[in-house]
Amino acid sequence: MSDARSLLLQAKWVAPMDRPILRDGGALIESGRIVGVDAANSLRAQHPHAEVIDYPRSILMPGLVNAHVHLELSDCDCGPPPTGGFAGWLIGMLRRTRITPEEMAEKVTRAISLGVAQCGRFGVTCVGDISRQVDLSRPLLRDARLRVVSFGEIMAMAQRRVLLEERLALATDRRYENDHLRIGLTPHAPYSVEIDAYRRCLEVARLQQLPLATHLAETEHEATFLANNSGPFRDLWDAWLTWDDHVPTFSGGPIRLAKQIGLLDYPTLLAHVNYCDDAELDLLAAGKASVVYCPRTHAYFGHPPHRWREMLARGVNVAVGTDSCASSRDLNLVEDLRLLRKLAPAVDVQSLWQMATIRAAKAIRMESDVGTISAGKFADIISFEITSDSPLEEILREDCAPHAVYFQGEQCPSLGV
Repeated sequence: MSDARSLLLQAKWVAPMDRPILRDGGALIESGRIVGVDAANSLRAQHPHAEVIDYPRSILMPGLVNAHVHLELSDCDCGPPPTGGFAGWLIGMLRRTRITPEEMAEKVTRAISLGVAQCGRFGVTCVGDISRQVDLSRPLLRDARLRVVSFGEIMAMAQRRVLLEERLALATDRRYENDHLRIGLTPHAPYSVEIDAYRRCLEVARLQQLPLATHLAETEHEATFLANNSGPFRDLWDAWLTWDDHVPTFSGGPIRLAKQIGLLDYPTLLAHVNYCDDAELDLLAAGKASVVYCPRTHAYFGHPPHRWREMLARGVNVAVGTDSCASSRDLNLVEDLRLLRKLAPAVDVQSLWQMATIRAAKAIRMESDVGTISAGKFADIISFEITSDSPLEEILREDCAPHAVYFQGEQCPSLGV
């Protein structure tokens, strides 16, 4: 593309995320991708015909990446913390899905629209979405101005194990895939997917080179359920009326199970990992999996302190996500970073932002396209107005939202379906 059709975004600050912040920097955009990042005056001199948009009191950042979200639940109101624990909360959530197909279609359409709009408002341009109703959500996500890895969700345990291949085919259906929508796969959790089904999902992910995710070690009850099929998750299955006595057991807990299956030797996204001992930290550090910590959801359920700082120190790729509006007030990923800042004020502020950009992109296997302002990446860029010389700190200290969002080089008044 010629300079006449180039776009130069310049600002007081540019935070590429993979290198130190630039003062008076800029990003040159052609054909929807970034082709140069440098001092603004240098880029202007080299490309005198580029259209220039100046943000003199702002910082440019890569569009945020929400590595773990359930957009299909964006019409929920989380309300007060549940009194029946996580399993009781999950039973309540499942009751919401016992509706007619027509009601489900209307619900998913409404939720996706709300969720995508929230992403745009809060500067999130890419998500790792847990898509349960893939036949309903993916046509909507395909046409949204939002970059999505749609992890098709699978449950296959007890009487539902016979549905595995049918659900695999649906979850990995690529007919809606396009430049914005990539297909992934997510066996739901160790209390809803049997060991052999996990292995089958991993096999399919390897064969088709798909991003893979699962919920893991979200509660302390997973280990009990795996060991002897008892506890709150057994109560959940009894409430579903779909239990049988042929579910295999495993002693050692969910993280060791993930290691035995091979999930830790694949770049699997592990959502939550709220419960982890020292030996399990070693297993995570020796593997290829990423962990996505959801701070506000973690606090909502009252889990003990997360070990995300120790994971980072041991070399585990840790990202942040919002989870869903059923357990978090909204999809404002910056609010999760603000909570982290309160919990860990000594952590380098750029390291926190990397958990919502470059690290999150790696977790959903989109690091070659998003997560930094650097040459070759999509021009998904956001801008915050700034009044101080500590821009990344200021955003986490103040109640502010992006005032400009660019998706693939085009400014969006809002991101919507």
